[in-house]
Amino acid sequence: MIIDTTEIQDINSFFRLESFKEVYGILWVLAPIFTLVLGITISVLSIVWLEREISAGIQQRIGPEYAGPLGVLQALADGTKLLFKENIIPSRGDIRLFSIGPSISVISIIISYSVIPFGYNFVLSDLNIGVFLWIAISSIAPIGLLMSGYGSNNKYSFLGGLRATAQSISYEIPLTLCVLSISLLSNSLSTVDIVDAQSKYDFWGWNLWRQPIGFIVFLLSSLAECERLPFDLPEAEEELVAGYQTEYSGIRFGLFYVASYLNLLISSVFVTVLYLGGSNIPVPYILVSEFFEINKAYGVFGTTIDIFITLAKTYLFLFLSITTRWTLPRLRMDQLLNLGWKFLLPISLGNLLLTTSSQLFSL
Repeated sequence: MIIDTTEIQDINSFFRLESFKEVYGILWVLAPIFTLVLGITISVLSIVWLEREISAGIQQRIGPEYAGPLGVLQALADGTKLLFKENIIPSRGDIRLFSIGPSISVISIIISYSVIPFGYNFVLSDLNIGVFLWIAISSIAPIGLLMSGYGSNNKYSFLGGLRATAQSISYEIPLTLCVLSISLLSNSLSTVDIVDAQSKYDFWGWNLWRQPIGFIVFLLSSLAECERLPFDLPEAEEELVAGYQTEYSGIRFGLFYVASYLNLLISSVFVTVLYLGGSNIPVPYILVSEFFEINKAYGVFGTTIDIFITLAKTYLFLFLSITTRWTLPRLRMDQLLNLGWKFLLPISLGNLLLTTSSQLFSL
């Protein structure tokens, strides 16, 4: 049988086209993920720089100023230094738990960013259970801390891991009840639907005005979940040396700090999404009606404005969290647990009952 040369060329070109389509499809899937990871990395570096500058201003001292203009590259220099430092492993510790613990803490928090709407329909994955997915996945992070404390074969590290687990359980319940109240108001668990429900009445439709008690409880619970002062009992240096990270060095030691700032960032973003309307402009529609029409008409311009508004609200709460850390003293462990179980839990339950009753009477 004689095969024409033209037919062979056509077959080869067809297979090249198919392979090109496959590569293009893979790149199309990976591009949003890479963009999100890059944005998260830049945000973490900027948060570290902001915390050092704000803390320096509060304490009336000079912050970072030599590494880059205004010291913006100081966090990158610290990360590079930790990357090349030696990783020391305890000789009598559990090597597998010791090595896996920091990675679990970081990966579980990064996955939560997939359900955050940074703009109008600008979200990596719009799930029907988006908010509860964040709560479920973020609950895995304390398991990584407990594994790190247990695998270190150090009593201070183990106590720090136990404290992290107890603190997470204590404040996860009020946090979840506040989120459930928001989902009842919005009739959805999707983060996109929650933002859209707040855009109906513009500035006055934010859940902040309908859930002021839940907003305060959510803010306190998210601070405790991030283990920030005054709630940083798992790594209290006066009592536990450095808590669960006592035996760590090198890049594994840096992963704990990355996880802390990632958790702080995502908590601030969810405060914005759940209570401050997400990407909705914090100005009544009547005052800037023309700007609203422009924002809807131009896709790329509108998405950019939405991202800017979301990040502006997020960094406002980051500023409050950083200021709180360098202003208030640390609580005792009994005060921490009493606040969670005796105050925030009953208040969040009462808030949920009021929200449910109001929704039933409005039917």
